[in-house]
Amino acid sequence: MVLKTLGAKAAAALDQELMSTCAFSIDQLMELAGLSVSQAVFRVHPLSKGRRVLVRLAKQLEDLDVPFVQDFPSALSSTDHVVDAIFGFSFSGEVRDPFPAVIQALQETKLPVTSVDAPSSWDIENGPPSSGVGSSFMPTALVSLTAPKPLIKHFRGRHFVGGRFVSPSIAKKYDFEVPAYEGIDQVVEVDTAGQKL
Repeated sequence: MVLKTLGAKAAAALDQELMSTCAFSIDQLMELAGLSVSQAVFRVHPLSKGRRVLVRLAKQLEDLDVPFVQDFPSALSSTDHVVDAIFGFSFSGEVRDPFPAVIQALQETKLPVTSVDAPSSWDIENGPPSSGVGSSFMPTALVSLTAPKPLIKHFRGRHFVGGRFVSPSIAKKYDFEVPAYEGIDQVVEVDTAGQKL
């Protein structure tokens, strides 16, 4: 299987179609995305490697009475794994405050980092910035939701696709293949050429 990618416009259109034609709510899609990410994180970082995972989900943290950190670099010193989901696939342009310090910390940490759809600061089409913040950021793993994005050609870590909820007819319409998910898995690990591992 050759890995076909979805650019930002096609990914946004696919999300809209999933919510209209397939009748998924935005909440359902976010829950499925979260489940995919959690399964990928567990494969990269099983509980035996540490239970502390740093994620920036302010509203969910507040609702669950989980502490929210203000000092990201300090929080890195008390965690075992980081989920990078700062920006979505529609990110473009310059990284603005307070995010340059966070991305710099992600770039410099020795902790495993799993990015969702795109490593923060990366352009969805063109990959990492040529210079400045994020230019040498290479997370441990990347979870491509629904389908990989064009930036995958620049990525050199473990790559997962999470999109079991995409029907074959929708995938055909957007010209990509749904990988073969096993059992109840919501992610499939593939290499950057699209071969299942």
